[in-house]
Amino acid sequence: MQSPHRISIIGLGVMGQRMLHNMHRYPGFEVVAAFDPDPAARRHTQSAFPAVTVVADAESAIQRDDVGAVYIACPPLWHETHARSAADAGKAVWCEKPLGVNVQDSTRLVEHVTRAGVVNIVNFSLASASATFEIEQQLASGALGEIRGVDIRVHFSQWPRAWQMAAAGWLSYREEGGFTREVLSHWIYLSRRLFGPLALTGARTRYPDDNLAETHTVALLDADDVPIGIAGSVGGQGPDLVEYTIWGSKRSYRILDWNQLWVCDEGQHDDSPNPAWRAALPEIADPRETGYANQLDNAARALAGEAHSMPDFATALQVQTLVEDILES
Repeated sequence: MQSPHRISIIGLGVMGQRMLHNMHRYPGFEVVAAFDPDPAARRHTQSAFPAVTVVADAESAIQRDDVGAVYIACPPLWHETHARSAADAGKAVWCEKPLGVNVQDSTRLVEHVTRAGVVNIVNFSLASASATFEIEQQLASGALGEIRGVDIRVHFSQWPRAWQMAAAGWLSYREEGGFTREVLSHWIYLSRRLFGPLALTGARTRYPDDNLAETHTVALLDADDVPIGIAGSVGGQGPDLVEYTIWGSKRSYRILDWNQLWVCDEGQHDDSPNPAWRAALPEIADPRETGYANQLDNAARALAGEAHSMPDFATALQVQTLVEDILES
C-alpha cells in the first residue's frame, strides 16, 4: 500500500478546515502542519486536530523536510506568494481557485511553477465530480445529439453567504471577492473541460459601488459555436440557485446545487410546458461525499505522477482570464 502524501495546509478558513477534515476521513493524505494568520483559527485547529503541528508562520509549514506537498487555501491575494515559495522548495502545490486576481501575476506564477518542475493542481470541485464524469462519457457517446447551448444560472439572497461570513473581509469586496470568482469560475472551468477553449463574446457586470463585489453579471461565451449563457445575481428573498444545464437535441443534463445530476431524454416529456427531469445517477446515495472522496483520490494520483482528473495552474489561468474579463466589462 502506498504511503500517504504528507502535506501542509496554508489557510484555515472554511476551505482549509473542510480539506483538513476530509483528509482525516479519507486515505491518501497525512496533514503534517498547518498555518493561518488568525490566532483563533490556529487554536481551534490545534484543539480539533492535535496530531497536526500548527505553526505561527507560513514558511515554517512550507519548508518542513517531512512535507512533500502544500495545499493553499488562503485569500487569493496570497496564493502567488505561497505557491512560489512551495515551488522553490520543491514541493507539489495544490491551490484553491481562483489562482489569483491579477492575470499578469498569475501568468508569471504559471511560468514559475513550470520552470520549477513541480506538480501543480487547482481545486475546482467539479474536476472529480460524478456528474462531470457521467456527462463526459455521454458526450463522447453522442447520446446528447447536437449541443444547442449551455446555461449557467446562479442567484444568492446575500453575498457572502451565511456560512462564509468569517471571510466577509475579502469576499465582500471587488478586489478579491464576489460570486463570479468564487462560484461561476467552477462552471466556466467545467464548460472549458467539456467543450474546449472558450471565447468571451459579450458581458455586463454591475457593482453597487467602486469597492464592493458585483451584484449582477451576464455574459455569453462561445465554445466552437456552442453558446454558453451566464446569469448571476445577488439580493432578494428566496432560495439560492446554482444550476448548470446542457441542452442537447436528444438529451439534456442539468446539475443542481453542485452535485445533483438530472437528465431529460427525447420523448420523455409530455404536453406540459416543463419537461420532466429524472435523477441521472440514482445509485449514488450521497454525491457530495462521493465528490470529496473522488477529489482526494485524484489529487493523490496527481501527486504520485499517475493519471488524474485535476486541472493544472495553466488551465486555472485560462479560467481566471475569462473571469477577470467578465468582471471588467
